[in-house]
Amino acid sequence: MTMQMGLLGKKIGMTQVFADDGERVPVTVIQTGPCVVVGKRTVDKDGYDAVVIGFGEKPVRLANKAEMGLAKVANSKPVRVIREFRADATELAKYTVGQVLGPADMFADGVPVDVEGTSKGKGYQGVMKKHHMKGGRATHGTHEYFRHGGSIGCRLTPQRVHKGKRMSGQMGNETVTVQNLQVFRILAEDNCILVRGSVPGGPNGYVVVSKAATRTQYKRKGMGKEEARSKNPLKASKKAAAGRG
Repeated sequence: MTMQMGLLGKKIGMTQVFADDGERVPVTVIQTGPCVVVGKRTVDKDGYDAVVIGFGEKPVRLANKAEMGLAKVANSKPVRVIREFRADATELAKYTVGQVLGPADMFADGVPVDVEGTSKGKGYQGVMKKHHMKGGRATHGTHEYFRHGGSIGCRLTPQRVHKGKRMSGQMGNETVTVQNLQVFRILAEDNCILVRGSVPGGPNGYVVVSKAATRTQYKRKGMGKEEARSKNPLKASKKAAAGRG
């Protein structure tokens, strides 16, 4: 299991900023603080080590007794969202109950992060929109079959529809994680971070921003070392025709 610390946040929306070299960068604004450490999980008591973090204020009239108890221990107001982040004993010792965390405490400019959120719900959709199927042809006497999914089963064997068959159904409204996004800029005074690109969900949706699980340095696609040009004129002409020359 990967154990990456992170923060809870709320997606504010998207905008654009300009880099130092003049590049126009589309970014998503995420409010990632203040987050409060409302509890800790230890191996001796719970069987594993983790940090329990809360985000967003919840009215006292809406909080139940368990949430009020957490708030009393952390000496804070009831929180609206609570998540656990697995950590080893060394990492766990860095945090205390009641500690307030901000984006500058967890991230730095240019580092890669993973963002988890709930995607926008699209309702009940057909196979063409949900699975990008081709659909039926609109010629040769086809009637009322243009957007159908086609045959779904077999005959004598196996006499059932295979599990996982792509069919129409609910689209979206599921947990999605986008990996290796860049923290373009940190706005410490506003407790916000600017993340290059888009993240799942709509405005005001809650997200989990954690350190990237698969890499420690951000790398943009197509921004690597330039490919060595071939001296063979035939290969060079093929690349030029494909738009890579």
